[in-house]
Amino acid sequence: MATAIESQRVTFRAGADSTLLKGDLTVDYKLRAGAGQALTVELKCSNAQSYFNVMAAGTDTALFIGSSSGNRFRGPLPSDGDVRVRVYLMRPATRRTETSTFSLKVGISGAPLAPVPASRDALIPGTPYHASADVPCGSGNSATVLVMNPEGQKRQFLFVKGKAVASNQPEKLSVQRRGDVSVLLLRENVERYEIVDALVVGG
Repeated sequence: MATAIESQRVTFRAGADSTLLKGDLTVDYKLRAGAGQALTVELKCSNAQSYFNVMAAGTDTALFIGSSSGNRFRGPLPSDGDVRVRVYLMRPATRRTETSTFSLKVGISGAPLAPVPASRDALIPGTPYHASADVPCGSGNSATVLVMNPEGQKRQFLFVKGKAVASNQPEKLSVQRRGDVSVLLLRENVERYEIVDALVVGG
């Protein structure tokens, strides 16, 4: 039976945009943030098998995986809500009953992207969405586009001023322009999404 992961809410002191956390077990730290803000995380630990992952708001898919990318992260957040930073010890180490103490510095900087007033961006009747379109895919100022691919997996893409700048996936997002279409590539071009400008900025 899997052990429940402890969850802790993180807040900053007045006037501060970062804080230092210390612990010795697997834990999810939750921080409230807005789309477009930058998250920074730095981990120092007593056991080299300790890492952290970052999960964007609304998803269990890792935006950053420490065991393959290291103990430092900085990047924009694709959506509003609770971002989670999970500190953990690799399974082989836990099987050997190893332990680890750690210090984790987390910070959020920049202003969240302002929402578009409802008078300028009305919802589609009966839905929580502002626009919809069929997006071919294989395997205002800002907008988050949610795509369901043929395998039933959800992908989120953050657009700022019409340009795709982040996704909710750990892989680097590659962007190509073709006319009025942004071609978004993930997993070394295995996943391909074509987002028309009209879906992002209206038209």
